[in-house]
Amino acid sequence: MEIESISYVLDTFFAIFAMVLIIFMVPGFAMLEAGLVRTKNVTAVLTINTLIYAVASLAFLLFGYSIAFGDFGSDSMSKWAAFLFQMAFVGKVVNIMSGGVSERAKVIPLAFFTVLMASVIYPLVVNVTWGANFLENTALNLSMYDLAGSTVIHSTGGWALLAAILIIGNRKGRYPKTGGVRVIPASNIPLVTLGAMLLWIGWFGFNGGSVGSIASKESANAVALTILNTNTAGLAGAIMVSIIMYIKYSKLDITMILNGALGGLVAITAGPDLYNIYTPILIGAIGGTLVVFAVSFFDKLRIDDPVGALSVHLVNGIWGTLAVGIFASNGQDITFFGQLKGVLVIGIFAFVVSYVVLFMLNKIVALRAHNEEEMQGLDVEECGIEAYPEFKRAF
Repeated sequence: MEIESISYVLDTFFAIFAMVLIIFMVPGFAMLEAGLVRTKNVTAVLTINTLIYAVASLAFLLFGYSIAFGDFGSDSMSKWAAFLFQMAFVGKVVNIMSGGVSERAKVIPLAFFTVLMASVIYPLVVNVTWGANFLENTALNLSMYDLAGSTVIHSTGGWALLAAILIIGNRKGRYPKTGGVRVIPASNIPLVTLGAMLLWIGWFGFNGGSVGSIASKESANAVALTILNTNTAGLAGAIMVSIIMYIKYSKLDITMILNGALGGLVAITAGPDLYNIYTPILIGAIGGTLVVFAVSFFDKLRIDDPVGALSVHLVNGIWGTLAVGIFASNGQDITFFGQLKGVLVIGIFAFVVSYVVLFMLNKIVALRAHNEEEMQGLDVEECGIEAYPEFKRAF
């Protein structure tokens, strides 16, 4: 077999294997969100996560991929493997949003928004960053480096979530009129832990696969370094949050520790192939710190995010992209202002378009469940199946 053919087979297999790891993030998001919401809303969370994968993937196949990249095609691997790898990413943008509006958002409107996000909004973001680039040779042309999507995926999903929360509002009773924040405990900590760990594993395909090739000594080393740095940032995020939580509260909150790890993973996603093996410790530690303080910040603004997605994905998507401009040292043409420009352009586009689309969609079919439905729980009203029917539910 010729060397070129061997490389083609290896890279095709690598893309498919990375895609499978990324698909592990589907149950990862589902379990994380199911564990963080109340038992009366678990089936609804699982349903929308399942629909997001199905609807987003099909919409990307039919419309989104061609908007993002043009025609199907790849010289280094099977074009079908290249598509599958990109398809695995698309649902994650909406997963970020769905968790943040859980316990009050209805399933069908979120499925409609998924179609629009996967068909048009996300593909346009990809077009100007990784894809065909219709902004080339214009003043808005982006030079941002974002290997696996700190901004392209995580911040885009975070901006869409912020738009959705502003339209849909907070859960009933989350912010009492007398002031303060009503704590709504997670319903299933083992599920939260399982979900976060599945996401962590999926990140190795998410970032490692984004290197694009493994068929040479140089590319194999790049993949290994990328995965090493990805893991290191997650470790640092978890440890830093543990330290902060113990200093502040003399308690170790596993949900915050896991979100700290995820924050570190989001932060490293923009440039894990660019750093030495020590820089990700700092990037991940800062990412975990940002999660702790961002959660409190959004609560002070009375922005209700049950799973902490804004703190993990939006805040650390921005931080991770800017970190490339600060720490990248491999000689590439990367500047802080180029990274900042990308963050701003994508952020403005993603937020404004998502807000307009969600606002119009809300006029057609209400995004939010009625008060009685929210109190009863979306499992009964939206799905007709309770995840824990033997439990006596507290409203």
